[in-house]
Amino acid sequence: MKRYLSGSNWLLRQCRMVTAALLLSTGGLMAQADIYVSVKGSDAAPGTLQRPVRTLHKAIAMAGAMKGKAVQVLLRAGVYYLDSTVYVTSDKAGFRSLKIQPYRQEQVTISGARPVQPAWTAYQPGIYKAKLPLAAAPDRLYLNGHAMPMARYPDYDSSARVFNGTAADAISEARVKGWKHPAGAYVHALHSGEWGGFHYRVTGKNSNNELTMEGGWQNNRPAPLHKKFLFVENVFEELDAPGEWYYNAEEQTLYLYSPKGIDLSSAKIAVGKLEELIVLKGTREQPLQRVTVAGLRFTGTNRTFMRTEEPLLRSDWTIFRGAAIFCEYTEQVTVTDCILHELGGNAIFFSNYNRRGLAKDNHIYNAGASGVLFVGAPDAVRSPAFRYELFVPWEQMDYTPGPKNDNYPDGCEAAGNLIHETGLVEKQSAGVQIEMAANITVTRNTIYNVPRAGINIGDGCWGGHMISYNDVFNTVLETGDHGAFNSWGRDRFWRPERNIIDSVVAARPDIRFLDAMKPTTIYNNRFYCAHGWDIDLDDGSGNYIIENNVCLSGGLKLREGYGRIVRNNIMINSSFHPHVWLANSGDVFTHNVVTLPYAPIAMDHWGQRIDSNFFMSEGGLQAAQALHLDAHSISGNPQFKDAAAGNYQFKPTSQVFKLGIRNIENSFGVTNALLKKQAQKAPVPALLIKGAPVAGETQTWLGATIKNIESLGERSAAGLPDQNGVLIVAITPGSVMEGSGLKKGDVIIRLGEEPVNNMTDLLQAYLQQRWMGQSVAVIMRNQAQQKLNLLLKSAD
Repeated sequence: MKRYLSGSNWLLRQCRMVTAALLLSTGGLMAQADIYVSVKGSDAAPGTLQRPVRTLHKAIAMAGAMKGKAVQVLLRAGVYYLDSTVYVTSDKAGFRSLKIQPYRQEQVTISGARPVQPAWTAYQPGIYKAKLPLAAAPDRLYLNGHAMPMARYPDYDSSARVFNGTAADAISEARVKGWKHPAGAYVHALHSGEWGGFHYRVTGKNSNNELTMEGGWQNNRPAPLHKKFLFVENVFEELDAPGEWYYNAEEQTLYLYSPKGIDLSSAKIAVGKLEELIVLKGTREQPLQRVTVAGLRFTGTNRTFMRTEEPLLRSDWTIFRGAAIFCEYTEQVTVTDCILHELGGNAIFFSNYNRRGLAKDNHIYNAGASGVLFVGAPDAVRSPAFRYELFVPWEQMDYTPGPKNDNYPDGCEAAGNLIHETGLVEKQSAGVQIEMAANITVTRNTIYNVPRAGINIGDGCWGGHMISYNDVFNTVLETGDHGAFNSWGRDRFWRPERNIIDSVVAARPDIRFLDAMKPTTIYNNRFYCAHGWDIDLDDGSGNYIIENNVCLSGGLKLREGYGRIVRNNIMINSSFHPHVWLANSGDVFTHNVVTLPYAPIAMDHWGQRIDSNFFMSEGGLQAAQALHLDAHSISGNPQFKDAAAGNYQFKPTSQVFKLGIRNIENSFGVTNALLKKQAQKAPVPALLIKGAPVAGETQTWLGATIKNIESLGERSAAGLPDQNGVLIVAITPGSVMEGSGLKKGDVIIRLGEEPVNNMTDLLQAYLQQRWMGQSVAVIMRNQAQQKLNLLLKSAD
């Protein structure tokens, strides 16, 4: 009887649990709601599958009225041209959660452009015009979904490195003289130091044919315009190339030079209308929560280069707080599996207070500005300063560690995104940008073909970031003095005068990490920079752990800062670049593999420890030991498993293991199967220095087959006094070296200021000088010395 009762109690408990589960399940179903949207619907409809509403605006309003429900807004296939930006705000968000996505994976596009149907008539050969009444001159013209260039000089050239074409005479007196009404034109130019770009709106011209302009606030370190890299657009007289267009606001007439192979009578034409498509916004008191945007395409936004007026502390950046998808004062907002392309400005922006924001598995390309941004508010920063040369006086400085309030992104993430061809207009941009934020994770992204950094951190506020497993390459393509990963650390204590910092930190050592409170970790990434460093920690960047990264081109630079630990990284065809370190920096550089000798600049202090590194050239090790560094380091061939395929793990017999160097996981970039298939592959540079060459070994260098002078016969044939030099065994027709005038049988004995005794010397000198584009070589030809101007460019 007792056992029976016990069993009955057990059965009763089970029944109660099942009943509760059913009630919860039923309640959950009752708390869910679906709202359907179709381009063929009506906003007077109830939003059912059979009777959908027509606009996203109406669906969001309906969702906001559904108190406590988990709402799905399901869009049917089609292109939704927005009349105005869609706002989802916390004050009108009665839902428990909101998900905006396509219905059953149908293809849905949200566009900020406005479709038009011009009635084209011939104007001049190749050029057509149409009357098109618009309230304002459009910023963008889309032809079959692709943005066309405004009438410009010089003409658009997809192969040109900077701005797709520049000219020193773009705004010269002679050219301006031919422009009847240039007001409304734009002048775009690089910073004179190539630190980003400047943009100006033309207001007119004076009697001397000089343009009058407004603008130039797009860089936080002002400078003159670059004298070579500039162009002008939106000038009627420059309408002279297929694809270019011009809108005459006074005549309300659109002019288009028809691209080849395009039938304008059937082409889809749209003009730009909006800068932002979806804004997700709460307040400090009431954040917007639990919103997901998934599986949608976003396109057709206007450019924002004249809106980037807000300086970001003392980094080189100014920004416009806006994007195709803009999130501010939000919690648990997710943007995932979206395609964002043909945008005039930023793609995804987490601004000010955000918690657990996530941008995941998105494809972002052809954007005028940055890909994903996490940028907090200046009011969260203690003792903020906003220009490189400005600072808060010591007696007025707040010495409390950390942020002043919580008005910044924290615990947010950019993961698995494919980001490329961004910064098409704004050159001070990045694939992922972090500033005035904490604990941001940037992982498994593939980022390439960008004008400046792939990943940029603008300050030390407030650290804790994890940068891991990213594949970042073809960066700094249009600018200079930067990195594939770049950071600044011009925090509240920082000054350009290092002696001042040394004295202040000696008196107050705790000041070093008032802002950079937690270490930022750069772990297991692959970086490749075209015109700078693969990893560039600039001006005061401190409290970093840099570990297990593969640097494919520019190596690693540490400018003055504190508490940087660099270990177990591989630097292909480059080296370590220590610049102007501070006293008692605490910096550590150990267990790394480097190709070239270190490249120090103004180094009076060498940190805590530089040792136990592996050099791929004996000369590199000797140079380091001459500086009283690397007492326990060694040199030789690292024995990579398959360097030609980009696998830089070591064979079991490698000597690197004696130093405690570990293999780096050969896994970088996106993991989403579709994005992985679409992503471009990182370049695999030829390994120019492999360790000590063996007798008779040849290598290929810029189209020349080279070898060491090893025999008396080779020495005699060249008329050499010794066996120093590099013999040219063969020249590939059409190669860089053939174009430089080098011939079979020549012997290179000097490159620039560097003597060339062997192949290692030559390749080492080349790797150090290639940024210049050319160098003077001393060669032996027909038993006489000659000088030859050699063109240098990356061998890969």
